[in-house]
Amino acid sequence: MHPIPRPHDLLWGMSLAHLPADAPEWARQVLSAGQPVVVRRAMVATGQIAVGLRGASRDQRYASVMPASGIMRSVRPEQLVESLPSRDLPALRALALLKSSLDGLGLRWGVTGSVGFQLATGLAVAHADSDLDLLLRTPVELSRADACELQLLLDGAPCRVDMQLETPSGAVALRDWASESARVLLKSHAGARLVNDPWQLRELAA
Repeated sequence: MHPIPRPHDLLWGMSLAHLPADAPEWARQVLSAGQPVVVRRAMVATGQIAVGLRGASRDQRYASVMPASGIMRSVRPEQLVESLPSRDLPALRALALLKSSLDGLGLRWGVTGSVGFQLATGLAVAHADSDLDLLLRTPVELSRADACELQLLLDGAPCRVDMQLETPSGAVALRDWASESARVLLKSHAGARLVNDPWQLRELAA
């Protein structure tokens, strides 16, 4: 039994039969090669999972769905930082440098984006100019002061680091929450909206 998929999880098991007839050829090649898909935020029918496929270039991104029953294997972002490979890229060096401090937060965190995909598959999709994309699971509010301190830590890394705070209602960029902006963009399965407090469920329900 696989855990309920969350955004940014990598899933194996999507087949060619799950793709619509007008899917691009590169997407078919990705599945034929046994590569995983990534869970995305979207409203889909019960029993289905919103996923995204990635190709060899940045413009090769394709949104689709797959049945939950088709999942053969799943990997969450936090599993990808349990052990790290050699630090041959700035993003990997940044990950190694930040690991101890992020572990010390006492919150679950992980790596997403091209670096996460490379760690999960072994495919060399990250490059010297790749950003490091991270997520931090924040079931309770992270104060603005703590967010500023954390953003300063990330800004000292050898490459650009972008972190998403995963709240119970969706995700918000750490950089936004650490800023002086009164409202921040919250991304959820229902779409994106500006909110004052991404942890305030009463506001989100309004």
